[in-house]
Amino acid sequence: MWCIPELTDEFVDQMMEVLELYERAYNEKEPVVCLDEKSTQLLEHRREPLPMEPGRPKRIDSEYVRKGTASVFVMVEPKAG
Repeated sequence: MWCIPELTDEFVDQMMEVLELYERAYNEKEPVVCLDEKSTQLLEHRREPLPMEPGRPKRIDSEYVRKGTASVFVMVEPKAG
């Protein structure tokens, strides 16, 4: 759930530490990386989708079989280009 934190002095100090990392010049010996994680469902189609035809989009049935969950992690080094 998304929430806006209370802006305490401690929160602002920690926020400024993070923002200062992004202001630093690029240094390959001390890279700045961003990491994000997302949980996702692994789904399988109950019926094969029908392919596109002239004048008709691809059709996908709304029924699915749940095949578990997975966590997807993405890491980028924005200043490396």
